[in-house]
Amino acid sequence: MSKQFDVVVIGGGPGGYIAAIRAAQLGFQVACIDEWKNAAGGPAPGGTCTNVGCIPSKALLQSSEHFEHANHHFADHGITAKDVKMDVAKMIARKDSVVKQNNDGILYLLKKNKVTFFHGRGSFAGQAEGGYTINVAGKTEEAITAKQVIIATGSNARALPGTPFDEVNVLSNDGALRVGAVPKKLALIGSGVIGLEMGSVWRRLGAEVTILEGLPTFLGAVDEQIAKEAKKAFDKQGLKIELGVKVGEIVNGKKGVTVNYTNAKGEAIVLDADKLIVSIGRVPNTIGLNTEAVGLQLDERGAIVVDADCKTNLPGVWAVGDVVRGPMLAHKAEEEGVAVAERIAGQHGHVNFNTIPWVIYTSPEIAWVGRTEQQLKADGVAYKAGTFPFLANGRARALGDTTGMVKFLADATTDEILGVHMVGPQVSELISEAVVAMEFRASAEDIARICHAHPSLSEATKEAALAVDKRTLNF
Repeated sequence: MSKQFDVVVIGGGPGGYIAAIRAAQLGFQVACIDEWKNAAGGPAPGGTCTNVGCIPSKALLQSSEHFEHANHHFADHGITAKDVKMDVAKMIARKDSVVKQNNDGILYLLKKNKVTFFHGRGSFAGQAEGGYTINVAGKTEEAITAKQVIIATGSNARALPGTPFDEVNVLSNDGALRVGAVPKKLALIGSGVIGLEMGSVWRRLGAEVTILEGLPTFLGAVDEQIAKEAKKAFDKQGLKIELGVKVGEIVNGKKGVTVNYTNAKGEAIVLDADKLIVSIGRVPNTIGLNTEAVGLQLDERGAIVVDADCKTNLPGVWAVGDVVRGPMLAHKAEEEGVAVAERIAGQHGHVNFNTIPWVIYTSPEIAWVGRTEQQLKADGVAYKAGTFPFLANGRARALGDTTGMVKFLADATTDEILGVHMVGPQVSELISEAVVAMEFRASAEDIARICHAHPSLSEATKEAALAVDKRTLNF
């Protein structure tokens, strides 16, 4: 007889393991199924984020940033560092260690919360009395039943048509995190988060990096003023970003990759590179779920169709994270996972899509929440804007990093904060204040009146809020 659970979560990434833990906290008998394997074949929960995404990329960004500081910025502080070298193998090993710590941490949390973990691939076998039968294909095959099912199977990297990932020369985010030596020439297609972060890592370590972007504008989702400031910084660093290109034939050879493309001027260019990273978006992962067995509805993109509460077309079946509509962000998946667990318990879980922060962990970092100035103009919303440069911030000067600014957008009549946009040092941490403010529907005046520690980078947030009313104190 198969094991019976109240809730079964398929997928152990940020949306899945968090949903499982919250459901267990609410008193349900919960199982979580995840198939990720570590190098030894053991379980490695955490999904793309922990294994080949957010966590390992930040580890490499940190290592490469230390290297860049030692080579180019230590002298400014009176520190002499000669013959600084990077041991790429050790850097990758440290990244792998960070990943394993997170994997093990998730397994501990599941155990602590009495969630039964199954290592294998979960798929629908059919409906059962009072719920569904789920097959788990791991070292052994077994079937479990559940009254409620939460699908959190994430997404996969989108490949270029006719150019599959071989993870040797043509790399997805996975292969980009496992490059064994610094490539002399690195090409990237797509100037989104992955492209900029991975391009930054290998550029710092000495690679000649060219990023090809099909769109005519840089970071179209980012506030235009902030994107221009970021582009200026990346250009200065030597990150070559070509916009408005049309990629043609790509030849994957023994010694590298040749990318034929037409630039924005209409000129035909041949780019030879040792490695090519393709980061042109991600596709929902429903491979092997056997959705046909139960009639689970998918849309034209292959995403699971859900309503505003993450309910699918099947009673008792829910879906969260990258496999459904909305931004493909780990923290969005977590919030949906918590909300669904609470809805199953009869509570009123809530996710506010308007206050989900976005971050790009380059140097300078880019972070934002709410609407951009361009969106407000398109929506016909009357607004006031205020900016403050890190150049005028005492802590940024002490850090030796005064690139960028903080920008506030507030309603022209009510002064309610409609969007906050940042580019500069450590703005991934600063953006949280803006998220809290917007969640509580604060005004720019509220932030302007709050005492911020001095000297701190957060003072730039206060000053940008003051700038909405044209009364900055330090600029």
